[in-house]
Amino acid sequence: MSGMFRLPDDTQRITIIGKTGSGKTQAAAWMLSNRSYTSRPWIILDFKREELLNSIPHVQQMDVNAAIPKKPGLYIVHPTPDDVEATENLMWRIWEKEHVGFYIDEGYMIPARSAAFQAILTQGRSKQIPVIMLTQRPAWVTRFAFSEADYIQLFKLTDIRDQKIVKQFMPMPIEKPLPKPYYSFWWDNGRNYGAIMEPVPERDDILTVFHERGRKRKGVF
Repeated sequence: MSGMFRLPDDTQRITIIGKTGSGKTQAAAWMLSNRSYTSRPWIILDFKREELLNSIPHVQQMDVNAAIPKKPGLYIVHPTPDDVEATENLMWRIWEKEHVGFYIDEGYMIPARSAAFQAILTQGRSKQIPVIMLTQRPAWVTRFAFSEADYIQLFKLTDIRDQKIVKQFMPMPIEKPLPKPYYSFWWDNGRNYGAIMEPVPERDDILTVFHERGRKRKGVF
């Protein structure tokens, strides 16, 4: 990578886009594995019960109606389609708590008009709420997920409508094919910098990072 390349810090938001099987979940898990969950709670909103997320060592199950944990660690929530109000209330609790990381496995499962989600995206930097959001359908997601993103990572995306939406916020030649599977377009909005990102480490290597970091913090998770 060029010397211009940098990863999000703990006040920033990244939106990761790509069709199923393109590599976005593994990339997002890799980013999460290097984040601040040893010093603050990170809430994982997992609508699809993603196998990789649920294989993370030391992750704790959390009810959608539970209070935001005080201790650092990784906490995974599995909302159902009937939990719209409960999920909205959970996001307001994250907003009120501050200094909480937020990972959303599929952004289009959050209603585009969600006031709580929009508040997190637009005010998250001042409240120290870093966000990692994934989606395979940008057309179904609030525009704040792109306009307020500090970074956008784009894997393979075939729907023309989705491509047009992403193009508005990612001034790169995204219509061109990526070099190989699991490569992605990377856009750093703060530096107005774009690049082609190589694949992230393998699944087992990512899980090892979670394991080693969790072991060092034994008693916290």
